Parts: sequence; structure tokens; C-alpha cells
Amino acid sequence: MISADVLRKIRRIELRTRKLVNESFAGAYRSAFKGRGIEFDSIRPYEPGDDIRLIDWNVTARTGEAFLRQYVEERELTVMLLLDTSASCLFGSTSKSKRDIAAEVAAVLAYSAINNNDKVGLILFSDRTELYVPPLKGRNHILRLIRDLLTAQPTHKETDIACALRMASRSLKRRSIIFLLSDMLVPVETYATELSLLAYHHDVMVLRFSDPLERKLPDIGLALVEDAETGQHVWIDTHAANWQRNFSAQSQQFQNRLNTTLSQANVDIVHIDVNDDYVAHLVSLFQGRLSSRH
Repeated sequence: MISADVLRKIRRIELRTRKLVNESFAGAYRSAFKGRGIEFDSIRPYEPGDDIRLIDWNVTARTGEAFLRQYVEERELTVMLLLDTSASCLFGSTSKSKRDIAAEVAAVLAYSAINNNDKVGLILFSDRTELYVPPLKGRNHILRLIRDLLTAQPTHKETDIACALRMASRSLKRRSIIFLLSDMLVPVETYATELSLLAYHHDVMVLRFSDPLERKLPDIGLALVEDAETGQHVWIDTHAANWQRNFSAQSQQFQNRLNTTLSQANVDIVHIDVNDDYVAHLVSLFQGRLSSRH
């Protein structure tokens, strides 16, 4: 049974994502992701200036008049959202956690897909598949996805990105668009092979969510920190200049390895801070993909 509070949240997210899609993504999503090809639509009489290569000579011969074959883009696509629900994504130094922002972005992407008559599915994952929703269309389906994004209660805390990628590979039988939404805080070596294999058969994009405190900690002296996924505790001295330099350097090295691995797999990545305007990031992603085809 869904509570009245959750129903209000679902409605609020639906209204917000619909507004964002209509105002900010009109045409951008459709232009960035083309259909699988063209298919025959109809026959019409030839008009001066038409491309003669499209003349249907069989119909023209039968009728004695020139007719053209008309084609339309075979638009329908399948979009699969892979959302990380591990404990590290619950971290947030502001009013919203990484998972809050990721869920909202996933809702926007899902609404964009439905709005363009594409199918959209969902995989929630931790170190296993927490939920699988097969790709479908329609408003009822989008409301179900938003509900799942807001109410999911993962059973495990750790992260296994390779597991999610394998699940997507098994469930998708034809080329699809895949968005992986995660903080990506696991070694790239643990999923690099699965990512390359998936990207060979599908169009894969990574939306990486981060918090400012994951790049630079304030100087608060000695602090006891806990790994959200393993529960391990360790004391750190945030006042030590060497520690601060090493922390920043390791953070940058990790991001560089991630960027390199994804680039080698031909996978686009967008880095989204919890304080960022994610709309601008998504529009930039869509426009970048459009310009790269020209």
C-alpha cells in the first residue's frame, strides 16, 4: 500500500519532470537518439521537384501516372535505466543525496523516452539486481517507474556494477540506449570488461553523481569516518596538509582512470555534482551527441 505522502511525491516528480521535458528537452532527446532506420509509409502522386529515386515504378507502370514511395523514421527505441541504490549513494552533504538527484534525473530521462513513444525499463542494483522492470510505454508505466525510484528499499549495501551490466545485457535482445546512473565508487577494473561488451552491442552512457565532500574535506582536525557499504571505521587527520594533498590527488587520479576506461569503451560520461544544474548537463550531452554525428 502506497502512503498518501509517497503519492504526493510521485505526483510532484511527475509534474516537475513533465515541465522539464517540455521546456528544456523539446527536440533535444529526439535529435540525439535516432531510430533504427526508415520504414515504408505510403504512396503518393509524384510532384515536380520530388526525388525521382523514390518513384515506385511498379505502381507507376500499372496506373500510367508517376507515384512516389514515402518513408518515415522507424522511431521506436528502447531505453534502459540502471540506477545504483548502494549505500554510498545515500551520502549527501546538502539537502539531497546522490541517490535523490540520480532518481530525479532517471525520472526525467524516463519521461523523455515515454514522451517520444519509446519504451523504457529500469534496473535497480546494489551488489545484485534489486529490481527489474521490463521496458514498456505509457503514462501508467512512467508512474510505476517513478514510484519504484522513490520507494525502493534495497536489501544490500555494496556495489557491483558488473552485475548490473550483465543483467542489462541478458535482458536486452536488440540494440538499446542504456543510462548507468551511479557514483561509480568502485575500481574500474571490476567492471571494465562487462562495460566494453555491453557498449559493443548497445549505446551506453554513464551519469556519475558526486558530492563536493568526496573531492575535498574541510579542515576539522581528527575525524572518525565510516565506509557506508562495508561499515568499516577509520580515523583521519583532516588538518594534515599531506593528507589533504593525497586525498585530492587520489580523487583526481580515480576520475582520470574512470574517464580513460569509459573513453576506451566508447562510452560517454557526464559528471554531475549534487549542487549542479543537471538539466544543463543533460542538454549538453544531447547536443554533443548530435554535433558528433555531423
